[in-house]
Amino acid sequence: MKQPKPEIMAAISAAIQEYLLEEEAIMAAAAAPPVGPPAAVTFPNLWGLSGRQAAMQMRQLVQRRSFR
Repeated sequence: MKQPKPEIMAAISAAIQEYLLEEEAIMAAAAAPPVGPPAAVTFPNLWGLSGRQAAMQMRQLVQRRSFR
């Protein structure tokens, strides 16, 4: 098998090195704490959640034919 030209090998190694540096920068940015005010705390809508649970339970009973 023929050896690639030195210019091609240099271009390939430069591209690989650039890719690795970019990946390292992305990982460092992901590990950094977020900048800005903390997110507001939201509470679930218990009334709506309760209705959904009741509907799901009724459907389960109908599927089992327990409720007629």
